[in-house]
Amino acid sequence: MNTLELLNKKFNYPFPTLKNPYADKMQEITENQWIDGEYLWLYEQNPDLRKKYKKTKTAHIAAQWFPTASLERFRPICRLMLWTLYNDDLYEESVSGDIKKIHLQSVAVLNGEISAAEATIPLGAMLASLRQELLQFIPQESIVRFTKMISRYFTGLETELQYKEKKIFPTIEECIALREDSICLYPFLQLTEVETGIILPQEIHEHPVIRRLQTLACHLVTYFNEVQSVVKDEATDSVYYNIVKVIQNERQISLEEACLEDLRLHNEDLKEFVALQTSLPDFGIWQDAVVNWVHYMSMVLSGWKNISTKLGRYNAMEFPEARELKERLNQI
Repeated sequence: MNTLELLNKKFNYPFPTLKNPYADKMQEITENQWIDGEYLWLYEQNPDLRKKYKKTKTAHIAAQWFPTASLERFRPICRLMLWTLYNDDLYEESVSGDIKKIHLQSVAVLNGEISAAEATIPLGAMLASLRQELLQFIPQESIVRFTKMISRYFTGLETELQYKEKKIFPTIEECIALREDSICLYPFLQLTEVETGIILPQEIHEHPVIRRLQTLACHLVTYFNEVQSVVKDEATDSVYYNIVKVIQNERQISLEEACLEDLRLHNEDLKEFVALQTSLPDFGIWQDAVVNWVHYMSMVLSGWKNISTKLGRYNAMEFPEARELKERLNQI
């Protein structure tokens, strides 16, 4: 079965695809100032691994998700995108107990409760820089909401590791719920405020329709991602939290049949997303801003398909080997 062909032909989105014109500029900064600069010490002895991270083109992924951000506003978004990549890979081969400390300290640095110097985590300085950059554009209240979403991501990551350690599969429903958090899309969805410069009131963020749209967006990216990364996950023993593999295990069906069931679940959620998007409640003076925010959410979906199907990290087995990551984690 050709998973790339399935993704290109069957996973379709009725949304526009735009790209930020500063993608190349921020990719250059990502590679030269960050990967080979500020964060060189992480993988200084491993130029091949740094090359793999450069080829992931994190700024180009961010460019599809935040197509209209100015260069200054785009910068923290690109730093976050690189952080998610580093953090995922550093701790994918960790043990669940270790994640708790990383989780607590990461949240504390982002909320400004401890400094990078007080933190004992490898990526503490990266998160402190991210906080300072974000504070140029959004208030502390927005940072707190963003950080809650980072916390959800860590909770999902910890749950994944528990299943991996025990070598047991969750149910399909349990897997969808944990992947909703661990896919790490919720934090990015909060940062539309950085792009547009419009700070929406808390009651809009808490509205059940807005919350449901964000949940559906997380599901849709996950369903797409599971088909895309199933070969990688089989190679790295991460099958216990890939929805496709969980479906295959629970239903005792072939991999191809499991991928098609994943597609069915995807299409159900896509139908609900479009229905909600086209019949939003009345948000009064905030209506245009909310319509615009949901429009940006939709472009995350079409944008992820557009960029990720071209990335070697998912499609050509060009992901860091577990051994490389484990060795580095033991050194820092």
